[in-house]
Amino acid sequence: MGRWKKRIGLAGAAIITIGVAYAAGWTWMHHWRPSDKYAFQGVDVAEANGAIDWWAVKRAGADFAYVRVTSGADRRDARFQENWAALYETGLRRGASHLYSICRLATDQANLFNTTVPRDDSALPAALELDFAADCPTRPAPQIVLDELRRYITMVESHTGKPVLLKVSKAFDAAYGVTLAIPRPVWAVQDFFPPDYPARRWRMWQANGTRRIDGVDGPIHWDVVAP
Repeated sequence: MGRWKKRIGLAGAAIITIGVAYAAGWTWMHHWRPSDKYAFQGVDVAEANGAIDWWAVKRAGADFAYVRVTSGADRRDARFQENWAALYETGLRRGASHLYSICRLATDQANLFNTTVPRDDSALPAALELDFAADCPTRPAPQIVLDELRRYITMVESHTGKPVLLKVSKAFDAAYGVTLAIPRPVWAVQDFFPPDYPARRWRMWQANGTRRIDGVDGPIHWDVVAP
């Protein structure tokens, strides 16, 4: 009987230790940000992040924010105008992003973006989010995708007057070689460790896709600019 009690006691202690370690890891993961060697740090958001207290985000150390404007060829982000105006009020640098779909024509997507975002010379360069999506199972040939991306970029750059920033996932870049084929600044995505997959040096890095800060209900993307 004593032996069983001892075993149960040891098992209980092990469970407690695992629980404490898990809690510590969860806390670390959701609060981690890169070191201050990255002088400019910020966030990127979409309507799924809900209402945001941008003053609190600024107090959390954000210097800038990218807000999604449009997705595909027919969807405008429901919170873009609200976020865009609030960023101006807080003095945070602001940039607009588009979630690209390889299932829709580039011309239609660029027209949607250009007619939604007012030209603003003080804004950060427009960002183009490139990743695979569950609602778009097709996989066009690389040359078709790259030609369409170039068409989109040409149209948006004509509207904004600045080079487009390419936010490219590792999987998308592996499939289509975007960072090699299209000479534009790269925004790479990889939690916790600086990414090494782009063909050219990245200019921005989404370093933590699950960070939690005051002012946002739930996880948020935390980004840094290359030093």
